[in-house]
Amino acid sequence: MKIAITGGSGFVGKELTRLFHTGGHIVYILTRNPKPSTPNTKYIEWLKSGSSPERELEGIDAIINLAGSSINDGRWSDQQKKEIYSSRIESTHELIRIIDQLKKKPQVLINASAIGIYPASTTVTYTEASGDRGDDFLAKTVIDWEKLADHASSYGVRVAFARFGIILGEKDGALPLMALPYKLFVGGTVGSGKQWLSWVHVKDAARAIQFAIDTPELTGPFNVTAPNPKTMKDFGKHISKTLNRPHWIPVPGFALKAVLGDKSRLVLEGQRVLPKVLERHGFQFSFPDLQSALADIYK
Repeated sequence: MKIAITGGSGFVGKELTRLFHTGGHIVYILTRNPKPSTPNTKYIEWLKSGSSPERELEGIDAIINLAGSSINDGRWSDQQKKEIYSSRIESTHELIRIIDQLKKKPQVLINASAIGIYPASTTVTYTEASGDRGDDFLAKTVIDWEKLADHASSYGVRVAFARFGIILGEKDGALPLMALPYKLFVGGTVGSGKQWLSWVHVKDAARAIQFAIDTPELTGPFNVTAPNPKTMKDFGKHISKTLNRPHWIPVPGFALKAVLGDKSRLVLEGQRVLPKVLERHGFQFSFPDLQSALADIYK
């Protein structure tokens, strides 16, 4: 297959590229700063004045939209919130324009999303059938992002939304920051510890996207989370056990709020989210439980 990826140089994008190469697929990376292409990876300039990526994407089979400014960098200033939102909307608008220009439309668009669309709760369990929506910045961003991406369906393109949980990997994503206090022997429960953390190993995140491409019946939202979420307290204890470090110094919520502002919600609030759509279609997680995921990451 010919598969285009926006945000291909990011955490999940790099894992997807490795996975697709293993399967013999050709990957087209849409980027502002293209590198020299190789036989199985084509770099295509986009989102720059004068660029016309559609010329090189004719005959593409699938598009994966991961583009967007990282939510993990620094404190959320008003300017950074604007960038997080506008980067996702701008890139998705451009993808819809590209699809409009293609004579042969791709079979499927997998658009990144987030479980932050659901309200924070310590008691509710969310699935794709849940209609509840959050009212904070991240939820509103995800709602608008999904709504815009769904315009591709008007061209006969199957559209699916990968609602990612906390993606775990050794060097990227949230885990290195969460594990650092334990490596320094000062790890402990963050906030109340009762908040839910719905996580997924990066390898399973990539496999879930490939599964969605290969499953024609899968449309709409699908939660990309392992089937066994943990509370923050339990999550910390698993990191402690894996790294053989103590779990003893709590981090109060007010301290995180003072340092991170609104961004502190990412760790002080959470949702218990289950991947019912993936399970219903027969997806098998390589790392369904946290201990096996951490053991693989820190092996």
